[in-house]
Amino acid sequence: MGSKEVFSAAIFGLLLLFCVGCRCLASEMEATQTATLKVDASPQCARKIPETLFGIFFEEINHAGAGGIWAELVSNRGFEAGGPHTPSNIDPWSIIGDDSSIFVATDRTSCFSRNIVALRMEVLCNDCPAGGVGVYNPGFWGMNIEEGKAYNLVMYVKSPETTDLTVSLASSNGLQNLASVTIRVSCTSNWTKLEHKLVAKGTHRTARLQITTNKKGVVWIDQVSLMPEDTYKGHGFRTELISMLLDLKPRFLRFPGGCFVEGDWLRNAFRWRESIGPWEERPGHFGDVWHYWTDDGLGYYEFLQLAEDLGAAPIWVFNNGISHNDEVDTAAIAPFVKDVLDSLEFARGSAYSTWGSVRAAMGHPEPFPVKHVAIGNEDCGKKFYRGNYLKFYYAIRQAYPDIQMISNCDGSSRPLDHPADLYDFHIYTDSKTLFNMRGTFDRTSRVGPKAFVSEYAVWSTDAGRGSLLASLAEAAFLTGLEKNSDIVHMASYAPLFVNDNDRTWNPDAIVFNSWQHYGTPSYWMQTLFRESSGAMIHPITVSSKYSGSLAASAITWQDSENSFLRVKAKSFVQVVNFGSDAVRLTISTSGLEASVNALGSTATVLTSGNVMDENSFSYPNKVAPVKSQLSHAAEQMQVTLAPHSFTVLDLALAQSRLVAEM
Repeated sequence: MGSKEVFSAAIFGLLLLFCVGCRCLASEMEATQTATLKVDASPQCARKIPETLFGIFFEEINHAGAGGIWAELVSNRGFEAGGPHTPSNIDPWSIIGDDSSIFVATDRTSCFSRNIVALRMEVLCNDCPAGGVGVYNPGFWGMNIEEGKAYNLVMYVKSPETTDLTVSLASSNGLQNLASVTIRVSCTSNWTKLEHKLVAKGTHRTARLQITTNKKGVVWIDQVSLMPEDTYKGHGFRTELISMLLDLKPRFLRFPGGCFVEGDWLRNAFRWRESIGPWEERPGHFGDVWHYWTDDGLGYYEFLQLAEDLGAAPIWVFNNGISHNDEVDTAAIAPFVKDVLDSLEFARGSAYSTWGSVRAAMGHPEPFPVKHVAIGNEDCGKKFYRGNYLKFYYAIRQAYPDIQMISNCDGSSRPLDHPADLYDFHIYTDSKTLFNMRGTFDRTSRVGPKAFVSEYAVWSTDAGRGSLLASLAEAAFLTGLEKNSDIVHMASYAPLFVNDNDRTWNPDAIVFNSWQHYGTPSYWMQTLFRESSGAMIHPITVSSKYSGSLAASAITWQDSENSFLRVKAKSFVQVVNFGSDAVRLTISTSGLEASVNALGSTATVLTSGNVMDENSFSYPNKVAPVKSQLSHAAEQMQVTLAPHSFTVLDLALAQSRLVAEM
């Protein structure tokens, strides 16, 4: 290259740098947008949000219950998962030894008539290997066994000869013994129930349960259960996962699904009466929508108990004679209607009623307060839905006039053609679409049934395994539900749980394995709405050329000591304007009797360095709310909203009352 070309290139470079510099300067000048948020906190303009607005929805999906919140450590504890025909697959049980030392198969010899399959273990060796031969169960991708903790073992056995069985907790390869007990099985043709407590002398996160013997002969085994002693309130729930739910302060619990209620085929739908009574007698079933077996230890009774433990109203979603692939004609639906009436008597009937007495025998003589039922799940378009729905509706209305009934048909854009107290609204979409749906119910008729947004989530390529971006769109959507809570009475995120070993559906609110757990950004987002149910919502006005990328709401509520004004402001950039600008937000309030008390006021911000950031077992709090103290004490204040953030201002008032009682 010659000198002339070099000189020209240098001049061009300087001009380019000058242009780039100008752009950078302009960018810096525009990097912070401005906006004004006006809040009218006067009592005459306020409206009470329903007490039930935000709750949770539990579905048996992603091993959320079996291998999840239900603390049972043994998978396929009754050997029923392989089906009623024998011999059958005993997965995940495996043998200890080889085919020259042990022969294992299922047969139909159980003492439990509703789950007749049992395991027949024939020991072939006279001189068995050290440690014996037998079977082991790894649980749900390994059992979390912790040193010093107790585990309650229950199993049923029989043998034609007296023999000794060693039941032990061992490491995943069987080499480390964590706890063991040797049990003498007497010569008998009858089944014997064995109960023992195993106390772990070591910790192993992916342990297994082993049943071994050194004596030649035959032993039958059935209904093998291993439960941690320290379940939540002794009710069988995994304590640390229930703690995550308690932190949400849910006002209702919708259960048990979801598609789990329907089944791909009716023969595999959830049947409430087969999920109650002694756990040993529950047949279990294959959930053919999500493709795994559940022994229904977490059954109808346990769901009602969980709602009570959480202080949440139970919402029972029942099958209305419709699955994904088959339906019951309305002319033949009467037995299904009676079945549901029986389920309500089980929950609400006196301890002396036919089904209420069954509940009482299970340990809960007082009725459960079931006041909401959903007639089916996502079945509105099915051929027999409306006919079946009306049969259930009128039967339940006659027997239980106070129960609120939920239709599967969406009434947000046009009136329903059948009676209902509430209607279901489900939305899974990308983040931009959900953000723009914050005004979905603005134009919904205020006459007629109320809305139950029972399943919402960002679910698309920008959701990842639970991104910040997804949580921000969801937060914006919820501010719209608060604004429209005169017509929207309940809302819940879905799905709630995912076992990291069975990510059938992504994303989810809470991720766990046998011993770890964390909340996704969507979980943390929901914790920032936990005071909304039952609060007062106030009119707001947002003024800014940037207001199309903001979503906000303002609520007041009272705790036992203080009154609060909470302004929830959302700086959210849509995909076309993705995550670039901070916003200097000026907030002014009117209608407050007292000024803001700076000493009790805080700002909580949910954000991260990258809008696609996620949490993980390694970094469980990478995207989590961060709280800081405010230093403002005036009716007008300024805050800077970070790019891609959800900011919650908890503004404590100087006095304990608002302008008027609420």
